[in-house]
Amino acid sequence: MTDENNSLVGAVVELEVGPVAHGGHCVARHEGQVVFVRHALPGELVHARITEQTAKYLRADAVSVLTPSPQRIEPPCPYAGPGLCGGCDFQHANIVEQRRLKATVVSDTLRRIGGIERTIVMESPGDDGLGWRTRMRYAVVDERPGMYAHRSHDLVPIDRCLIAHPGTPDVLSSRWPGVSSVQAVVSSEGKTAVQTDQDPGERLVEVVRERRFLVEAGGFWQVHPAAPEMLLDAVLSGLEPVAGETALDLYSGVGLFAAFLAEAGCGVLAIEGDKDAVRNARRNLHDLKDVTVENGDVDRVLNAAAGQGLEHVDLVVLDPPRTGAGKDVVRRVAALGPRRVAYVACDPAALARDLKTFGRLGYGIASLRAFDLFGMTHHIECVAILEPVDSELVTGGTLG
Repeated sequence: MTDENNSLVGAVVELEVGPVAHGGHCVARHEGQVVFVRHALPGELVHARITEQTAKYLRADAVSVLTPSPQRIEPPCPYAGPGLCGGCDFQHANIVEQRRLKATVVSDTLRRIGGIERTIVMESPGDDGLGWRTRMRYAVVDERPGMYAHRSHDLVPIDRCLIAHPGTPDVLSSRWPGVSSVQAVVSSEGKTAVQTDQDPGERLVEVVRERRFLVEAGGFWQVHPAAPEMLLDAVLSGLEPVAGETALDLYSGVGLFAAFLAEAGCGVLAIEGDKDAVRNARRNLHDLKDVTVENGDVDRVLNAAAGQGLEHVDLVVLDPPRTGAGKDVVRRVAALGPRRVAYVACDPAALARDLKTFGRLGYGIASLRAFDLFGMTHHIECVAILEPVDSELVTGGTLG
């Protein structure tokens, strides 16, 4: 039924579910209008409740499945489902199907946004998609911790999160007066921290290849235990650094990539905007010669460095936030003529946009790997290795 304003919100409609799309939903159509459907799988026939209506599309939750996909399973978590916790997207699909869907999303997004044809095979750490998240942030409403429903500030109280690493501290059985969020963290050393939005920063140590990294408990670090090593291996094997080369580590965080580029004998300039991360990076990298860590906006610092004589680098690591590096940064990187660029991306749409810009500036894809390091969710990590298609670019030719 619809209301007097002809809103479909709340109506239950029958939908034939089409392909998966970026964001944890599939695409269907209702009376010619696009519908983004959660809790459904491609090929299913479902009854779906409309949850949101815009001029261009509808959003909906599949509330009953008339014709299930062979890949559908019962969600292992009792809080996964329509109107419940919004933290997971694919608990209703077996883990093999989840990874196939994510690979499809990357391929489709690269083609649709970047004009790039690429067959993607999703790599994984070999887990079952549960018990991996080492940094858990819970919302707190009226002293009760829990998770928000999808696209909502309605709290869903929970007593356990199945994707949380078993070593994270139990914060769900306590009341939390005076705070709006609480975070439970376990480090690679097994040390734990509990931090609220009212706490001063606390630091933990993460270990990768026997090198220790100080990280703020509330700061950025990959949340799957296997992620730092897997992404580091993809970057280093793709770049093949040689002693004596120069390198940029952009959006460098606490210095993970900079550290191992320096250990390979490269001179490294690391640039990071977060002051706490920079402070920790300087501590983490203090034993390595020929490493400089700069705090500031990447585009601004690169511009200043160019004014001080930076004309060429051999290697670049880009690990930008979800919004991507953007055209200005990509242009500055390409103008430095690196022989290889490693682009670490957590959003396939942003990656596709930036790869398209790189392509216009003479850089092609040498390899592209995708990693399922966020089981049960729609999130994906990719590592693209780029090379100049014109050998003159390697010598530092200036590009548009």
